[in-house]
Amino acid sequence: MPLKTKIIYSLSNNPWYNLALEEFLLESISRDEVLLYLWQNQRTVVIGRNQNAWKECNYKVLKRDEGKLARRLSGGGAVFHDLGNLNFTFIMGRANYYLNRQLRVIIEAVKQLGIGAEFSGRNDLLVEGKKFSGNAFYFAADKAYHHGTLLLDTDFTQMLKYLQVSAEKIASKGIDSVRSRVVNLKELKADLNLERLKQAMEVSFLEEYGGKGQTEYLQPEDISELKGLYEKYSSWEWLFGSSPDFNVVFEKRFPWGG
Repeated sequence: MPLKTKIIYSLSNNPWYNLALEEFLLESISRDEVLLYLWQNQRTVVIGRNQNAWKECNYKVLKRDEGKLARRLSGGGAVFHDLGNLNFTFIMGRANYYLNRQLRVIIEAVKQLGIGAEFSGRNDLLVEGKKFSGNAFYFAADKAYHHGTLLLDTDFTQMLKYLQVSAEKIASKGIDSVRSRVVNLKELKADLNLERLKQAMEVSFLEEYGGKGQTEYLQPEDISELKGLYEKYSSWEWLFGSSPDFNVVFEKRFPWGG
């Protein structure tokens, strides 16, 4: 039986609404359907399901700058989102979950744009050894999603500012160490923009899965069914109360190390 395909865009840049919509789409997916959900967050740190919010994020600075902290359902590490980053989520029944197919959509999309990429085997997609996409996964009883980031033109200075690294370590290593490991796609293709990246993802998705690929643009704030999920994702209990038990550790940087 051929799969039904749909492409969903969120018109919101609020991570709590976007994660609420992601979970709502997961709950609503039919067995014969595969969704590509594309979304963006403004000035956000997103941590994994089992991470310690205080350890992973410089929350005081993020809040001062009117940014948001968010916790996702999937595991994995903390990531920074801004409008130079495009987020994707593949949502389907578990019977239709094949990681290689989902990764092929992304790799072929950037290939269309003239950029060669590969999967690192550590949940990252690389170009010439540098990471442009991190991936994470969530499995429910009979449904699943695979989501991640596509670094298009992200501000790495802001990334360092909000992701929690000791001040001493930043002083000793600086932004160069971060830039040596990550790359924006725009650095590789100067004329690349958000619309071209979205279009490439759409084309690659439909080439891989077929179907009509109906496209919907949703404003999560207007979807009444998301109210409860939004309250969960924006709550103190979810953001901070879900952190594992921890002890406070004080560190000092010396010339010979930490």
